[in-house]
Amino acid sequence: MIDDLFCDLDSKDQRREVLTDGALILHGFARGETAGLLAAIGEVIAAAPFRRMLTPGRLRMSVAMSNCGPLGWLSDRQGYRYAPLDPDSGQPWPMMPELFAQLAERAAAAAGFPGFAPDACLINRYEVGSKLSLHQDKDETDFGAPIVSVSLGLPAVFLFGGLKRNEPTTRVPLVHGDVVVWGGPARLRYHGVQALKDGRWPETGNCRINLTFRKAGPPDGR
Repeated sequence: MIDDLFCDLDSKDQRREVLTDGALILHGFARGETAGLLAAIGEVIAAAPFRRMLTPGRLRMSVAMSNCGPLGWLSDRQGYRYAPLDPDSGQPWPMMPELFAQLAERAAAAAGFPGFAPDACLINRYEVGSKLSLHQDKDETDFGAPIVSVSLGLPAVFLFGGLKRNEPTTRVPLVHGDVVVWGGPARLRYHGVQALKDGRWPETGNCRINLTFRKAGPPDGR
């Protein structure tokens, strides 16, 4: 059963909620594309299966991950970075589905960041108890492009902080189809996800899938 914390949230709500200058939530923005998004995710993970990566400190992450697009985000004993090849297969990451790129571009434009062209999509699978500690997205070459984060499946609590780790965080309830966009003055704000609570969602079962789109390579693509 979905946590009562979210019982009063209208899943069809498509409000724009401003978190801070440069960051907002597009409630329900991706809901109408559920079937296509989940089908595309299935194709990606058939070629690049989910895996729980190691941190540089040799801890196993609780969130399972995969990638698509020209660049994929990696974590291992060598550190955090982007790479064009899947280390498990030695092959390029699967191509980013056109539906993904179009959704990310539309969401970024709706949030005031036109012309967004992501070259990396990190696909996270949260199971019950999985969480993401507060961190900054700073492994990219350039911070001029925004970040677009799409929530699918079980609800979660997104933590949105300041430019320093010890600044207060805002607890942001997210439900299926919500899209969070942050860039400009908010681009390097700390963020994370609280431990996922038990529940079931018709299309994803007892997990949450998150798509995070970034422009990881140089602005000119070289």
